[in-house]
Order: sequence, then C-alpha cells, then structure tokens
Amino acid sequence: MRYKADMSLTHHRRPLPLRHSFLSQPPLNRFSPVRRPRSQRLLAALLALWLTGPLQAPPAQSQNNSLPSLGDAASDDFSLGAERKLGDEIMRDIRRDPDYIDDPILLEYLQSLWQPLVAAARARGEVTPDLEERFAYEPFLVRDRSVNAFALPGGFVGVHLGLMAMTSTADELASVLAHEMTHVNQRHIARSLANSKRVSLLSAAALILGVLAASRSGNADATNAVIAGSQAAGIQGQLNFSRDMEREADRIGYQVMTTAGFAPGGMAAMFDKLQQASRLNDFGGFPYLRSHPLTTERIGEARARMGLAADAAPASSLPPRSEASLLEHSLAQARARVLMDPRVSALRRWQAQDADNTAAARAERLGAAYEIALASTLLRDWPRADAALAKAGELLRGAAHAEPRAQRALDLLTAQSALERGDLPRAAAALQPHDEEMSRPVLLLAAQAALAAPPNGSALRRSADRLQTWVTSHDTDADAWSTLGRLWARLGQPLRALRAEAESRNAVGDLTGALDRLRAGQRLARSGASGTPAAAADFIESSVIDSRVRTLEAKRRQQVIDERAAGNLGG
Repeated sequence: MRYKADMSLTHHRRPLPLRHSFLSQPPLNRFSPVRRPRSQRLLAALLALWLTGPLQAPPAQSQNNSLPSLGDAASDDFSLGAERKLGDEIMRDIRRDPDYIDDPILLEYLQSLWQPLVAAARARGEVTPDLEERFAYEPFLVRDRSVNAFALPGGFVGVHLGLMAMTSTADELASVLAHEMTHVNQRHIARSLANSKRVSLLSAAALILGVLAASRSGNADATNAVIAGSQAAGIQGQLNFSRDMEREADRIGYQVMTTAGFAPGGMAAMFDKLQQASRLNDFGGFPYLRSHPLTTERIGEARARMGLAADAAPASSLPPRSEASLLEHSLAQARARVLMDPRVSALRRWQAQDADNTAAARAERLGAAYEIALASTLLRDWPRADAALAKAGELLRGAAHAEPRAQRALDLLTAQSALERGDLPRAAAALQPHDEEMSRPVLLLAAQAALAAPPNGSALRRSADRLQTWVTSHDTDADAWSTLGRLWARLGQPLRALRAEAESRNAVGDLTGALDRLRAGQRLARSGASGTPAAAADFIESSVIDSRVRTLEAKRRQQVIDERAAGNLGG
C-alpha cells in the first residue's frame, strides 16, 4: 500500500526510527514500516520517559566542531552489541515493508561505491576491528522519490531512490554515503541514546518511533505539544548536539570520500543540489530548531575544505576521480528514476523520453534510452524495449573509450527484459560474457533462466551450487535463499529446499515462518528412507536443520522476553 504525502495515519503507517538524515529538513514522503504496531499506552509511557528524562548531551566544543572521544562514558552506556541489536529490530520491520526494494543491479552499484568508502575508513582507523565485527555495514534501498539518505543503529544505511535519481556523478552519491557512514563509525546514535538507560532495546525502538511520529509527521499541533511538554533547554541541547554531529559527519565524511579516490567537489555539488531540492518547502526560518546545520552553511564549509585541499597539494597529487564511469552512473541514475515510481502513468512518462536529442550529452541520451527500455519492459511493450536497447547499444559503441562497466549494466537489462518475455536464448546471449562472475545480479538472473527453461539437470545444478556458495558468505540474502529453494525443489531435493525457504524467512525477520519450514524438514527427514546415498546427504542436511531449529528457537525466546519487557514498561 502506498504512503500518503501528508503522512496521514489512515493507513496505519509510521515513520522511520531515529536516524541521522543527510537533509536539513525531513522529506514529506518517508519510507514507513508498518509491522507490529505498539500499543498507545506503551507509546505514551515511552514518550514520557523521553521527555522527562535527562536530555543533556555531553559538552561539544563549538570552536572546532569536535565531539567527545568515543571512549567516554556516554558511548560506553550503549554497547556495540546493544546498538546492533536495536538496528536488527528496526530492520526486521523495514525488510517486510513494500517500499523496501531489493534490486540486485542497483544494490550492486551502490556497493561499488560503498566498499571503497569502508576500506578508506578502515585505513584511516575509523572502522575499528570491534566495529567491523559487530556492525552490519549494510546499505539498502528505499522506494521513495524524496532526496534523502539516513543511518540507523548497528551500521545500516538507507538510500532513497530519489537521491540516486538526482545525483549526476558517482562522487556526489559517494559524498552522501561517506557522510552517513561517519554517523555509523562515530556512533552518533549511541551518543544520542546514552541517556536512555531505563528502557529495553524494543522500548527504545518504540520510543524513537513515537517521538518521530509527533515531531516529523507534518502535524504542527502534535509537534508543538511535544515541544511544549518537554524541557525546552534539554530539547535545545539535543538539537545543538545533533548539529555538531552533522558537522562532524560532513568533515570526516569529506576526508573518507577523498581518501577513497572520489572527487573533492562531490560534496559541495551535492549540497548545491540539496539546496535546490529543498527550496520549495524550506523557507529557511527557525534554524535554531533544526537538527542539521543550514544547507548554506554546509555548502560554504565544503567549499572551504576544497580550497584547503587545493592549497595543501598540487592538483596532480589529489585523489583521482571514481573508477565508476560517468556513463555507468547515468545508467544507475536512470534505473533509480524508473523504479522509484512503478505506477503506469509514471512509466508512460519515462517511455516518452527522447533518446535521440542530439543537443544532449551522450550520458543523458544513454540514460534516456535506458529509461525507455526499462519502463517498456515493465509495461511489457517489447517493440519499444527492443528499440531503446538497440539505441543504448549504439550510444555505447560510439563512446570515445570502451566502457565495459556500462556495457555490463546494459547486458543485465537486456537479460532482464528477455527473461520477462520468455526469450531464453537472448537472455543467455546477454549473460554469456559474464557467465563466470560470482556477482549477485548475474547469479540471480542465471538462476531465473535455469528455472524458466525446460528441465535441464546440469544447468539447474550449476545455478544451485553457485548460489549455495553465495549464501555461505551472504547468509542474510533472502532473495538468494528463496531462489535457491526453488532450484533445490526442481532438482528433487525437498529437504534442502525447505531449509533454503526457512533461511529466506529468517533473513526477513519472520522467525515463525522459518521455524515452520524447518520443522517440516524435520518431519520429512524422519519419514525418509535410509541406506541410500541420497539418504546420507539428507542426514547431513537434517543435522543442519536440527541445529538451526535450536538456534532460531533460542532467538525467538529472547524476542518474547524483550517484547514482554517492553509491554511491562508500557503497562
């Protein structure tokens, strides 16, 4: 069910929990998980704890925009494990929301920018071994047209498709990711929650949701009521502390992105675009009530950092631009534009793009051709899709330099379009140059092709084995587990299929569904024949299933304890 721009509660949606957002003002449209709503009594109790409890932040040194060391008592009050557990609880809701989008192609592109930033932060000493071991460092996508990104507890970073659609270069998008990663590395959320010692993790999640529901719902009366009922000085202290956190995220994020090899101008260019995007609904008033510095301040600071960097080193020694080509980014940008609004009317508008506009730059024409091809595929308009794919191929062949990454992105769209219409030979031809890749988009598209083809044991087995290798190191990949379950079922391996389905349900936080499938596997194993090679393989799988049942039952018991503790607090 789609959300409403006015944040109406008609559909029982709720805003995202505590997050540090890249924008100076929250967007009107926000991704809003809707599962397991808390009671009004619990919410009232949690709000009371938030508003009447101590809100004083640790002192920030405003002269140099520095913050206290992370080894201080404020951060120690909220451990790494507790922060990750809170993040997992929040993500359990998010992954089941219809606006959470698992697009393998876009996620792979996002990861191609994210991983160099993680490596740079690690080299700088900001991703410590403890953080790397405990935190997820997982970016994810949100189907939302607003220009925003946000960090959640435990190392999860959400990116709105509207943000990807608005960026012109990889450097601009990387600047946002570096900013949000800094919130994670500096444990800004833990600092904000350090004073909330009297609530459980589930209660903290509900408390955060409740405060945001009042202060960010667009309802002025609710917001005023929260502010009027709180300790005004304490609220202002929280806002000031948050502004210092944002400045720190800008400063360190800039250093991380340039260390990773992204262009220094990416952050200033991104702030320019944010200012333009917010101009229609941000009149610049009441800056003292903001949790972020004014965008104009951030633009000035980013440009000052660029000037200092230029003065400190000659241009030839500055980090090179991102390896991601401008053409590759234009294709990712085009994909985000189409996927962020799946309505037929919106897809028709993308179909109407002009890929032959000779006045436009090659990257713009390539992006327009990709938009037409993807929109036509989703509309099942195959002649238009084929014409647009041919046009995109022509534009790539006419590029001054070879663009293998952009060509690969076009091949993946060609395979997707071919599979949608059942043209398996064309899909195979598009995937053939990438056949040996162990990348998620190629693995999933190849598995889809194997499942759609007439029964072929070798093709199914190869896809199953490759996906099994993938999930060994990516055990929270719900889509990969689900696809693997279908492959094992087609190969006549019901026990493996049930276990894969269980892992898929566990990955999205559905412990009940996961345990149901694992117990079905136990029953199947008990009823199977013995003394055959297949039975020996099933014995191994059965042992794995028994172990997973014990693990997930313990996890479920802990969830029940946490929920009861939160309920007692609300009672």
